[in-house]
Amino acid sequence: MTRTCILLGAPIDTGQKREGCLMGPAAYRVAGLKASLEALGARVEDRGDVAPAPLRPVTSTNPAVHHLAETVAWASALAAAGAEAMRDGMPIFLGGDHSLSLGSVAGVAAHAAAAGRPLFVLWLDAHSDIHTPMTTQSGNLHGTPVAYISGAAGFDAFPAFPAPVPADRICLFGIRSVDPAEHAALLGTDMTICDMRVLDERGMVAPLREFLDGVRAANGFLHVSLDVDFLDPSIAPAVGTTVPGGTTFREAHLVMELLHESGLVTSLDLVELNPFLDERGRTARLMVDLVGSLMGRKVFDRPTRSFG
Repeated sequence: MTRTCILLGAPIDTGQKREGCLMGPAAYRVAGLKASLEALGARVEDRGDVAPAPLRPVTSTNPAVHHLAETVAWASALAAAGAEAMRDGMPIFLGGDHSLSLGSVAGVAAHAAAAGRPLFVLWLDAHSDIHTPMTTQSGNLHGTPVAYISGAAGFDAFPAFPAPVPADRICLFGIRSVDPAEHAALLGTDMTICDMRVLDERGMVAPLREFLDGVRAANGFLHVSLDVDFLDPSIAPAVGTTVPGGTTFREAHLVMELLHESGLVTSLDLVELNPFLDERGRTARLMVDLVGSLMGRKVFDRPTRSFG
């Protein structure tokens, strides 16, 4: 059966303070994402860039929070676009910073609830992103989506999340930068936490397969959120939140290949690509290659490429 991939651009960089992520959707297109997917047999529909909803007055009692109205507007628009795309195929949200997941996952969750099936979330990221607008000290709302997704308090300015995802259906995979407030929040949850210590000890395969087995047993939808900083900055420099010790080229492709083999992925975020920080498109091409692995390309199918 031919899969339909629906590309939705989310040119957002207001969820943090370093400009450049708004160029991400264009970079993925220039790097050949559509052609790569079509070469793997997928039908691809590029719906262009989503436009944010009209701004409305919203406030936060935390003075550090910035661009709240813009973030709420993006979340509302992406939720609507995501829910519609889920009815037609597999949405791929092209970011943009990680605040886009406040909307993308909301849309996917609304579709899952309407279908009467559980939603699971695989968070491939260096960070846990479990702050709320009340606990963030930086005020960067790209660090809040996991809290919103799981139904945490403090998101009064945002639309009510349509069906909060129970903590035991969320897997944080590859995290290695967690501040004290986030650490305290994680201790009180049942989220599956596969930090780099766990992955160093157990490898990539066993923990991921355990989580995927749970998705399969529940006949769930699976949303994957792939942050550029999941990767080691030595291979993916185009991100404003670099954290050493990330996944290697082969580890990242292995994760994608396992996800393809599972046949469970129903939606995907590609976030935090900042082309202004890239080296001749190197990170954008790597992310496109990873999506190729997720869609079925094998390691022996890769052409030799020179960056010289």
